[in-house]
Amino acid sequence: MNQVEVIQIIKLNGRDFPWEAGMTVEDIMNKKNFIFPKIIVKINNQHIEVEDYPTTIVNDGDNVQMIHLLAGG
Repeated sequence: MNQVEVIQIIKLNGRDFPWEAGMTVEDIMNKKNFIFPKIIVKINNQHIEVEDYPTTIVNDGDNVQMIHLLAGG
């Protein structure tokens, strides 16, 4: 009997991204090298505060948006 590995994913900015149990917003930012000084994070359309990035767990199937803000003049 063959075992099939099931890869669980979330949506990150509209694209599939591999999910791991216990993954936080901060974990995703580190994996993606998101070091932007101004970024907005939403999970399932709920805004996440910067101070909550290390403790906010992302669940399998969540829709995560990480939007880099630009300032111009």
